[in-house]
Amino acid sequence: MAFGGGWHTFNLMDELKVGVIGGTGLGEAFSAGTHVQRHEVETPFGKPSDAIVETLWAGVPVLFLSRHGPGHTINPSAVPFRANIFALKQLGCTHVIASGAVGSLREEMKPRDLVIADQIIDKTCKRANTFYEKSAVHVEFSEPFCPLLRQILIEAGKGAKAGNQVDVHDRGCYVAMEGPAFSTRAESLMHRLWGGDLIGMTAMPEAKLAREAEISYALVALVTDYDCWRQKPHAPAETKPAKPVDPFELLKEIMDNLQSASANAVELIRRAVELMGARREELLNAPSRSALKLAIWSDKAKIDPDEVQRLAPLWGKYFAG
Repeated sequence: MAFGGGWHTFNLMDELKVGVIGGTGLGEAFSAGTHVQRHEVETPFGKPSDAIVETLWAGVPVLFLSRHGPGHTINPSAVPFRANIFALKQLGCTHVIASGAVGSLREEMKPRDLVIADQIIDKTCKRANTFYEKSAVHVEFSEPFCPLLRQILIEAGKGAKAGNQVDVHDRGCYVAMEGPAFSTRAESLMHRLWGGDLIGMTAMPEAKLAREAEISYALVALVTDYDCWRQKPHAPAETKPAKPVDPFELLKEIMDNLQSASANAVELIRRAVELMGARREELLNAPSRSALKLAIWSDKAKIDPDEVQRLAPLWGKYFAG
């Protein structure tokens, strides 16, 4: 699907269409359907991470995008976040359920648990974090995740827990770090003092861009390990010191935990999509779906018409007439 035409070309019908942004494990589950269509999309911000795979779940169109590209070759700082969100918008996406691996900053959030995050602390510093570079657009972002979509994920999580003994936490503050290296222990302890519950590298600026695109967004965090704040108990004084942790064994454990958490996340997201299909009208009236209504502070008559058309799928309806 190529970008082109005037703003009215993208005045899309109000049809519920769910985007899912995730990793390799989720991609295999989503592309396994019988009705699968691949979209190769061009945007003003370049190509997205990968082709977007469209399928149907419980009568709801679902668009899957692999955030890190084929073979997980794109590191977090290099993810084309703007192209990803813009491409989903071009394809009519109204809601996004994102997933991502995280480290836990809290004892009770154990490896293989799932967390429906409710807040973000943004520590990223190298990433373009807005679509609107030639105008003043200030979206409201006090609640970075759509409350309606979060509630549906929480309800879906209760079903997942009953069926598979998986713990699904209904809130958590996600600290978004730049990476790609993990935190030092001092940083990890600091993040806990800040009130962080999870540490990851991909929720920002993804969540903010979704708000700027008037796409409702929520996150299922997949806990793979305890971040380095948590040290294993010391061996008793009368015994020999514990053997140092083998980093290769640690990474293998993280990957095993990620595989297990991904399988649980797929089932949770499937349940969520079913619930979303039954609540279309409520979801399509979510506040985030009109996030730009009062956010464009620039005099619209002074904004370059070429810029208005370039970003037409995002804000074209506010320039009608």
